[in-house]
Amino acid sequence: MANKNIVSQPLTILFVVLAIVAALLSLIVSNLMVKELAAEERSKMEVWALATESMMSEEIDAELVLTILQSNTTIPVIMYDRNLQRIESHNIKLPKENAESYLLDKIEKFKRRHEPIVLSEMNQILYYDDSYTLKRLQFYPYLQLFVIALFIGLAFLTLNRSKRAEQNRVWVGLSKETAHQLGTPISSLMAWSEYLKLKEPDNFLLTEIDKDTYRLQMIAERFSKIGSEPDLKSAKLQDAVKESLSYMENRISERVSLKVSFPEQPIYVMMNEPLFSWVIENLTKNGVDAMKGEGEIAFSITEENNRVFLDIKDSGKGIPKSKYKKIFSPGYTTKERGWGLGLSLVKRIIEVNHKGQIFVKQSETGKGTTLRISLKKAD
Repeated sequence: MANKNIVSQPLTILFVVLAIVAALLSLIVSNLMVKELAAEERSKMEVWALATESMMSEEIDAELVLTILQSNTTIPVIMYDRNLQRIESHNIKLPKENAESYLLDKIEKFKRRHEPIVLSEMNQILYYDDSYTLKRLQFYPYLQLFVIALFIGLAFLTLNRSKRAEQNRVWVGLSKETAHQLGTPISSLMAWSEYLKLKEPDNFLLTEIDKDTYRLQMIAERFSKIGSEPDLKSAKLQDAVKESLSYMENRISERVSLKVSFPEQPIYVMMNEPLFSWVIENLTKNGVDAMKGEGEIAFSITEENNRVFLDIKDSGKGIPKSKYKKIFSPGYTTKERGWGLGLSLVKRIIEVNHKGQIFVKQSETGKGTTLRISLKKAD
């Protein structure tokens, strides 16, 4: 049994891989730069501390020391004098009130980030933080990753929309062309039917021909509505489902039984009956195929608030949980023959034309599958 999956797009995968590699390289380079700059700032603080300590010596050029001390304009520094129990700060904006407690809090934060520098001769301790430039550089890689992730997301969204638009064009083009091609033979059959009626043939035979001709007209109408804004009307859901099933009963295996469990009170939804009957027929055929022509398909209707749920349960082979969404993809099928368009068409009719939802409610291998259609109740 062959599985026909949608072919993945190599260029899309390559694009994502390159974007991830670029993001990782950027993060690695940025981290290396941050480490180098942090080490450089540590060296500057050690020189700054040495210059501060050298102020006690008369042999050192005071002007040079002063220049070194004044060169620090970006690194926040707190100097704690153990002897005088005094705290001095540089490059830190102090509040008007409780400045000392504010600096004490800062000391605790600085200690967690960097090991303090001890000035033994002056019995002082120097605490420092990263410069504002280094902090911005530390934040930059994460901002860059966010921008890259946003870019990838937008690219995927654009590709997804482009893919859907292309699928829609294929659907609409194929449907319109099919309806157009069916028009000529249907007109011819109708004309031949009227001609045979004049020859007094078997009335039963003509009745069956008329039924099949009407059926072809309905199929052509269905295809013509794909891609167009459907004419939705309030209709009784029970009647719409039963009418579709009555047609299918004589066209499926006798070993398949169709069961219905509907509430007595009428439930109305907005629907296009020709398209909705197509949904019921496709789901019935899909259930028959899943059961290999033998079993039971149960249809039940429930409602909750302003939503109506139609459940279709078969006793077939079931669907793995990993395939719950994939079964609705165009081209996916588990049959030897088939285009894999049935459930995709059903999903389109329900979600696009009827603004509803269809999904796998429950499935168990070897015990069957329950599909649920959710529609808005008619006002």
